[in-house]
Amino acid sequence: MATSATPPSLSFFSSSIFLTSPNQTPKLSSSIFRPNSLKTPAVKPLSLTSQLATLPVLSFTGEKISETQLELKSAPPETARAVVHRAIITDLQNKRRGTASTLTRGEVRGGGRKPYPQKKTGRARQGSTRTPLRPGGGVVFGPKPRDWSIKINRKEKRLAISTAIASAAINTIVVEDFGERFEKPRTKEFIEALKRWGIDPKEKSMFLMTEIPDNVRLSSRNIGTLKMLTPRTLNLFDILNADKVVLTRAAVDYLNERYGVDGYEGEAEDEYEEEEGEEIEGTEAEENSDATE
Repeated sequence: MATSATPPSLSFFSSSIFLTSPNQTPKLSSSIFRPNSLKTPAVKPLSLTSQLATLPVLSFTGEKISETQLELKSAPPETARAVVHRAIITDLQNKRRGTASTLTRGEVRGGGRKPYPQKKTGRARQGSTRTPLRPGGGVVFGPKPRDWSIKINRKEKRLAISTAIASAAINTIVVEDFGERFEKPRTKEFIEALKRWGIDPKEKSMFLMTEIPDNVRLSSRNIGTLKMLTPRTLNLFDILNADKVVLTRAAVDYLNERYGVDGYEGEAEDEYEEEEGEEIEGTEAEENSDATE
């Protein structure tokens, strides 16, 4: 009896991005040692590669009707793991509230009276009942409120998201718009649709839609393994943690426009326009000041 091969999982802990290639061996440099103060920092441009993936388009009944292409910018294989790891650590660390707080022995109330005499008791000397060695005492090196947030470059974060989506193309399908198919909220009908699309309801799946109708949102919110995302809520953790990724045609167009070749070129044009606009405003302000004088 032949067994069908299971597709590779896109779990956060088993993603191919985080697996070190066995062919990668550390390279030893034979250059002469130079102090850091004498080394000139080399500015390396952001290297990008374009990946083209052909995705099947399924109807609401689960039949393949056509194909579409997903062309996204991604980091090279030798730097993809580091870029995605830095972005996911930034997202997880920025979610920390940093409100954990403990009291030291100087902040705990009480403990001003010496518990027992210094000598003639046969016990260790104690000067306060709020010592960390006694119950109810202070905490040594305990947590204090702090800010855990770290920063990441905007382009680097976008590159990490596009790299993760490109790596998940093997387990990605495109479904035609099904917002009007749900006349009323029914979780049972949504689970049946998942099975028609070849998705196990017990597997982790992520849906990316430009707009989520109310009936679709209400029909899917009771499924604990499913995530409904929009371009506003798209994040790196849900992409890596999903076993199946489901897109709509509008979502594919958005990804190609936002994270494709045109998206990066458009961002550079926007930055240039902003700088040019600032220069124009500055010249107008100077002309107005000269006129008032």
